[in-house]
Amino acid sequence: MRVIAGNYRSRRLKGPGALRLRPTSDRLRETLFNVLGSAVEESLFLDLYAGTGAIGIEALSRGAREVIFIESHAAAARLVRENLASLQIGRGAEVIEADVERGLDRLAARRVLADFIFLDPPYAKSAQHLRALEYLDVSRLVAPRGVVIAEHHGKSELPERFDRLERVRLLEQGGAALSFYRLAAAA
Repeated sequence: MRVIAGNYRSRRLKGPGALRLRPTSDRLRETLFNVLGSAVEESLFLDLYAGTGAIGIEALSRGAREVIFIESHAAAARLVRENLASLQIGRGAEVIEADVERGLDRLAARRVLADFIFLDPPYAKSAQHLRALEYLDVSRLVAPRGVVIAEHHGKSELPERFDRLERVRLLEQGGAALSFYRLAAAA
């Protein structure tokens, strides 16, 4: 695994090793950030179910002002910290070791407004996609022009619309898919 572009371009990241993680492929990560483009610069980016931290680190490399990683597994949270340390990233990165809902509760209490929220729970636990999206739908964590991106198995269907969030794009690549959500105009 490597950082695709930006300040840390081509730098290697420590992979999951024995951990049972499924990192987002370099190719899908590159596609994601090509879609997001320069909007990542100076953004507040949340990386939920962070795993290795590759998505959030890519956002930092491309100029995000701050990335908050949420990871519930202690070994994976340690891996995120190790990857950040290997790149000497201290400023602008925060790792919250908690399940996603508790981590989001903490951020909501701080009145965080995220420009981008990326979530990638294990494909086998598809109910977590729905729970996280429903939580974000009723929370005030998504900035007015914010984007929520859910990575999921290409064969699994996510809702097109929630009360406030609506899918604006579905991108499929290999066996994976990215669903992009924004706040609905009437929200």
